[in-house]
Amino acid sequence: MAKRQAKERWSGEVTERSDALDLQPHVFESDDPKAIARSLKRSAEASRRRKAEPFRSAMSMLTFYINRAGKNLDASHRRVLEAAKNELRTAFGREPR
Repeated sequence: MAKRQAKERWSGEVTERSDALDLQPHVFESDDPKAIARSLKRSAEASRRRKAEPFRSAMSMLTFYINRAGKNLDASHRRVLEAAKNELRTAFGREPR
């Protein structure tokens, strides 16, 4: 049980204190996919510590959050976060899927 709690804290720490991106507080709690995408884009472009291009860093953080939340993420909020992926692609001039 202690190992599981340590892992949960580790992934939460990544979301809160990412070394690559300085995220706006509670960015993933928004109900607006465009606002989430704008915030992630702004954070990724401003970061000088990221290892990948801004688009990849922002998309990776969003995907990490969705995967970390797993079954605890309700369906409506999962749809918002999935829509934020398309908004992020659009914001970076990439073709949405």
